Amino acid sequence: MIENKVAKSGLVTLDLQQWYSPADIVAFDLKDYLHMELILREKEFRQSLEVHDWSQYSGKILAVFCSTDAIVASWAYMLVAAHASSNALEVVFGKPEDVAFERFRKGLDGVDWASYSDKRVLLKGCADVEVPPSVYLYATQKLLPYVERLMYGEACSFVPVYRSSRKG
Repeated sequence: MIENKVAKSGLVTLDLQQWYSPADIVAFDLKDYLHMELILREKEFRQSLEVHDWSQYSGKILAVFCSTDAIVASWAYMLVAAHASSNALEVVFGKPEDVAFERFRKGLDGVDWASYSDKRVLLKGCADVEVPPSVYLYATQKLLPYVERLMYGEACSFVPVYRSSRKG
């Protein structure tokens, strides 16, 4: 008879991708609309936004940011939002990786972390959706006060991350 040691171990596997909203995140870098990638010229900026194909963001999350050290007035971001809002699912300030973290965080903030008290928890390493390191870090911080052990990877091959020193 084959014995399933993983099932008997009491290991709880958490797949962080379950807390991710599946909408695509698309970058909108204001750098591309600046003169010499440094100066925002209002008239040209407005004209560029008028002729931009906003329909390409339909059903997607638009991550709006500027990748250069240019000083960009707040109204520029507001103009992008005004144009994109009728097509994009959501318009958010930040680079795509920051927006992805925030989408995970919103889901993770609704978790009852105390339900993992004194348990052996494995944060699943492989996923269909890329789970950024920032999300693993966030989940680790939430779990540490509760878990007996925390591991990363797969049940058959994991990396131990934390072991509680609490005496039960």
